[in-house]
Amino acid sequence: MDLALLRTFVTVHRAGSFTRAAALLGLSQPAVTSQIRTLERQLGRPLFLRQARGVTPTTMGDELAHKAAPHLDALVEITEEGLHEDSSDRTLHLAGPPEFTAGRALPALTSLTGDDGHGFALRASFGNAEEVLEGLAAGHHDLAITTARPRGALLTATPLCDEEHVLVAAPRWAARIGPGKLRRKGAVTVENLPVVEVHESLPLVSRYWAAVFDSRPSASGAVIVPDLRAVLACVTTGAGLAVLPRYLCADALDRGDVVALLDPAVPPLRTYFLVVRTGTLAMPHIARAHEWLRRAAIDWA
Repeated sequence: MDLALLRTFVTVHRAGSFTRAAALLGLSQPAVTSQIRTLERQLGRPLFLRQARGVTPTTMGDELAHKAAPHLDALVEITEEGLHEDSSDRTLHLAGPPEFTAGRALPALTSLTGDDGHGFALRASFGNAEEVLEGLAAGHHDLAITTARPRGALLTATPLCDEEHVLVAAPRWAARIGPGKLRRKGAVTVENLPVVEVHESLPLVSRYWAAVFDSRPSASGAVIVPDLRAVLACVTTGAGLAVLPRYLCADALDRGDVVALLDPAVPPLRTYFLVVRTGTLAMPHIARAHEWLRRAAIDWA
């Protein structure tokens, strides 16, 4: 059996779409369709059910993918190790949220870009979870960091670390609220306070209120800016309260620029995931960056 046909088949199985598989393989969609039909004729069984949006594997298709994919990934790993023992000619394309990627991931990975014969070039781009995962699935990125766990077989997610969320405000707002009022009144109190957030829907504040007060905040954003670093800057100047990751506001808390308004017994957490296209960890430069970030995350806890 032609290995090229199997490689195309496994890519379609993981992508769930001839169109997406064609983009990942650098082939035209008719070429991918032709290869799948050839493989189906050789096996005498259909491998996919065509649907309005993409394809669904048949039982035979699932069985073949389960048997063939690990061996194809192993062949890719052998080939990559042989051709790229010196990984300095490889480029890692990383994507993730701007604050976490800039503040944690990139500083951890820059040590892998050296000239020791095992380094690689690094290119980073920023985006929200949906944008990052779409770009990864389309082959624009090699490694993604996201707070959303992807579905389907095309992408594989590994938990990276948890971040604690903290409700903060400038000292003058903390003094105005008074100790304990938020804990007693919860969503009622926030109605009279300005909120700084990354989106009009108040995603971080809403998640915090649901976890801590089991309610929804009745408030509107005083300042909306799509970058948590800018949110912190606005809170520091007294623009209002905000919910921020502790790692991002830890220094400001230590300096007294902002104050934690609550200290819940169980602080709200959000999980970050490392995401790759299934099978690409066979590539040494992606595997090395993936492992390096996992090790670095131990110190981020």
